[in-house]
Amino acid sequence: SQKRLSFVVLAGLLVGGGLIIAALLLLRPEPERAELKRFAPTVDVLTIAPEDLAITVEAQGNVEPQRQIDLVSQVGGKVTKIAGSLFAGEFFASEQTLVWIDDRDFKNALTRAEADVASARQQLALEQAESDQAARDWELLGGEGEPTPLVLRKPQLAEAQARLNAAEASLADAKLNLERTQLSAPFAGRVRQKNVDIGQFVSPGQAVGTVYATDVVEIRLPLTDRQAGFLDLPMSPRQNMAPVPVTINATIGGVPTSWEGLIRRTDGAIDPRSRVVVAIADVADPFNLGPDANAAKAPLSVGLFVTAQITGKRYKNVFRLPRRALRDNNVVITVNSQNRLDFKSVTVLRTTAEYAYIQEGLKQGDMLLMTDIDAPIDGMEVEIGTRLGGGAGASIGSVSAGGAP
Repeated sequence: SQKRLSFVVLAGLLVGGGLIIAALLLLRPEPERAELKRFAPTVDVLTIAPEDLAITVEAQGNVEPQRQIDLVSQVGGKVTKIAGSLFAGEFFASEQTLVWIDDRDFKNALTRAEADVASARQQLALEQAESDQAARDWELLGGEGEPTPLVLRKPQLAEAQARLNAAEASLADAKLNLERTQLSAPFAGRVRQKNVDIGQFVSPGQAVGTVYATDVVEIRLPLTDRQAGFLDLPMSPRQNMAPVPVTINATIGGVPTSWEGLIRRTDGAIDPRSRVVVAIADVADPFNLGPDANAAKAPLSVGLFVTAQITGKRYKNVFRLPRRALRDNNVVITVNSQNRLDFKSVTVLRTTAEYAYIQEGLKQGDMLLMTDIDAPIDGMEVEIGTRLGGGAGASIGSVSAGGAP
């Protein structure tokens, strides 16, 4: 029938199609086997070498006078003259008169004291003559034994001598008070403040101005305990340490300027609140007044805020690495001779914003990983791309207050 014929034809087509598919599968070429390659990222490495480095500790402070005094009048009187050098900011020489006080009363007192001395000397001479005459009279009258002091007028002679001594002391006081009508400082310096003017009455003990010496200024530099550990500070007189060199830096009028100084001492006590040690640096001839000074150089003025670079200890065989190479828990990553990552724990001397300084855990010739890799794993295989040479340097840089540990 028609349905049976259709079924036979359909079955034949299905069988034939299956035979053709089977033949194609049997006759297809064998696929080539491809070897699976592992991915090894290409990285840059830095070959490191140890260095002998010197630490520089950074601190900040204000310039202060090493010697500053109130110029005080020791006598009272009216100010009759003021030197042009007494105005604030002016310089003056050692023993230069800065203030004159009316001296007429003191000259009169000196004249009276001189008259008193002359009178006392005359009285002493008379008493001496009478004493000598009493001794001769004793002999002429045939006195037996030694005459008594009263017979020889010894008490009167001693009284006359005492009056002369008192008169001479009063004369010395009068001369001294007359000298004190002219006020000066015992050093060459600069005026910080003027407190009097012509016509003003000053009393004994009153300050007429504030002055400071210009031969040396000092800067108080607070240091943390960690900073102080990098320095050989003169903490005790028994240590007999050499002064520590320090470079003072400031920008004046937009021009960076530096001065050389020395730390010779530290403060007498540690600050109980901040727990810092204060090193005191001094700078000689800060105003360029000496014969060998550079007149074109800006002065290191009192009150200036400065930064100090203090030369510290030297360390041998220290590795200076880029700061980003130091990872959490003081670990750095190197690439070993099998081109695999090697995680190393290291001992960190200190860090700055740019560098990490390693004392232990590395050796010369180690290749430091310089390429950032996502999720690096210890032992991970890499390919080395660029090899960078080890850097060299002479200074560990600054250990600044409040900076990196």
